[in-house]
Amino acid sequence: MWLYPLSGPSTPSPSPPPVQKRSYSPAPSRSSHLAPAAVTRPTFGPRTSSLNLGARPSTSSTSLNGPRLPNGSSLRQQIVPPTDIPDPLDVLQSVFGKRSDNTVNGRVGEGSAAKSQEPADLAEDIDFDGLSLHAFVESIGKEEAEDARHFTAQTVEEYESEKDKFEDLHRSISACDDVLKSVQTSLTSFQQDLGDVSAEIETLQSRSTAMNTRVENRTVVEKLLGPAVEEVSIAPTVVSTVAEGPIDSSWTKALEELDKRSRLIESKTRGSEDTRAASDVKPLIDDLTNKAIERIRDFFVSQIKAIRSPNINAQIIQQQSFLRQKFMYLFLARHHPVLAEEIGQAYINTIRWYYFSNFSRYKQALEKIPIFVVDKNDAIGADPNTQKASTNRASQPPHDPLAIGRRIDTLKRPNQSALPSHIAEDNKQTHYLETPFLHYNLALVDNATAEYSFLANFFSPAISFQTISRHFSAIFSPTFALGHNFTKSLIEGSDDCLGILLCVRLNQHFAFELQRRKVPVADGYINGTNMLLWPRFQLAMDIHADSIKRTTSSISTRGATSALGLSSSSDSAARQSTAPHVLTQRFGQFLQGILAISRDAGDDEPVGNSLSRLRGEVEAFLTKVGKGFGSAGERKRDRFLANNYNLILTIVGDTGGKLADEVREHFEGLRDGVGGS
Repeated sequence: MWLYPLSGPSTPSPSPPPVQKRSYSPAPSRSSHLAPAAVTRPTFGPRTSSLNLGARPSTSSTSLNGPRLPNGSSLRQQIVPPTDIPDPLDVLQSVFGKRSDNTVNGRVGEGSAAKSQEPADLAEDIDFDGLSLHAFVESIGKEEAEDARHFTAQTVEEYESEKDKFEDLHRSISACDDVLKSVQTSLTSFQQDLGDVSAEIETLQSRSTAMNTRVENRTVVEKLLGPAVEEVSIAPTVVSTVAEGPIDSSWTKALEELDKRSRLIESKTRGSEDTRAASDVKPLIDDLTNKAIERIRDFFVSQIKAIRSPNINAQIIQQQSFLRQKFMYLFLARHHPVLAEEIGQAYINTIRWYYFSNFSRYKQALEKIPIFVVDKNDAIGADPNTQKASTNRASQPPHDPLAIGRRIDTLKRPNQSALPSHIAEDNKQTHYLETPFLHYNLALVDNATAEYSFLANFFSPAISFQTISRHFSAIFSPTFALGHNFTKSLIEGSDDCLGILLCVRLNQHFAFELQRRKVPVADGYINGTNMLLWPRFQLAMDIHADSIKRTTSSISTRGATSALGLSSSSDSAARQSTAPHVLTQRFGQFLQGILAISRDAGDDEPVGNSLSRLRGEVEAFLTKVGKGFGSAGERKRDRFLANNYNLILTIVGDTGGKLADEVREHFEGLRDGVGGS
């Protein structure tokens, strides 16, 4: 058997163990002191591996150390005995019957005085190959020494052959060590950065806590001082807008804010709550207020000048400029009443000129409309031949001035609009006098309503309604006078009772419309127009009555037929006829027109009195004509009267109204009195 060195395990060679040259001898080995000394292998200094970072001062947190082998190299193999060879000590013990208590094969005994043990079984047959015991032991020692030299030489050769590999591995390990150093440096720097960040976070946390405390304190202070500071401060945007911004809705809002702050600071400086802040801000507010007043003055002056531009619609300027900036005048009246009054007076003078000039042109346009001439020659009792001979009627179309016809439609058309001036100038159709009267007063009422509404909306509450009414009268007094003159020119020299009465009804309609629109300031114009129309109407009615009276008085000399222009050849036949008289026909048409216009007339109107007089003249005329039948023709006279009364009742039969009912009742009584049915 082979005896391995007892100095400790050695690194086995990667090559397989050599083949044994001698057969295994079962003879027990001798004591260790008899064995030849182990051949000393050449010692190699253990290579310090760069993987062992534990021995370096700069130790990384990541240790690559592992269990090191006894010789210091992790690549050298240990030589371990085969597992199927018995331990030489056990063999010697079995031969000699005892074990040494000293250190054997590098192992220390369990105790200091080991007891000799007798081997259980001893080898009986040992083949010494004819050698003595000493020679046998020496031969075994020589073989083991040769084997040791063989293994040692083989290991060195293998190491020399693989030296380059070990050097490459060493360089690789050195490179890895350098990389690990850089990683260690980066980790160290990162750790320092983390420490700095942590310190900064702590600083930020402390600052955030301090800021939160300051915010909470400021919030508490703002709740207490905010309203007081708000009262005596004004935003910079308001200042810039009022001083330099365009005048529009945003400028008006800024002006409202300035007025609010100005009044509040004024109350503080005058009252018992005078503060240093209010006193300091007041000069600045006053300067800004003066700047606003200056800009308001320039704005209104420019708009008032625009009204004097030719072909301008003043209502557009009123709606888009004045009413949208209504607060500007209110601000001006509060902070500079004198200037506000001057601006108002300038507007009054300008708008008065505007209405007077425009209505003067409109009046001239309406005067160009042809008007039917109706005079005393068109009276009920006038001679028809006289009407044909009149020179004023040569250019006008034929018409019946005593019949109402479609003229009544003037009162039945709701929501009529005024005739434009350019159409009136080009209108060649002949009309009655109520047509230009209607259009002029329609335009006048509409403009008066619009102007009064504007004055009430724009100037209030800066001025009272009494002052507004005075302003309205100052504006429209020339225009109202112009309207009265126009009405007077229409009815003066005209005996058109139907047209004049239609103007009266239209004037009443305008009065009701102004009341509905809540414009009481035009009542003076309405009353003045009535004072022009009613006397002229009564005068025209008197002309008709006088014409019938003259016809009645002429019957005794010329007869009834000749008085109305009938030929003398048929005079005798006409006297004997019981047919209705032509004057009755004319009176019936005229009466029906008056009653139709007066459908809703009141009891206090002079229409009833004028009709009573006219009716009496007609009755006197018919009575006198009936006397022409003589005492023998009483029945014919009654039939004649009944036929005339029936004709009148037939003409006015469909006319409604209280006055028409009274007239029908009267003539029915006359008819029944003469035996008619």
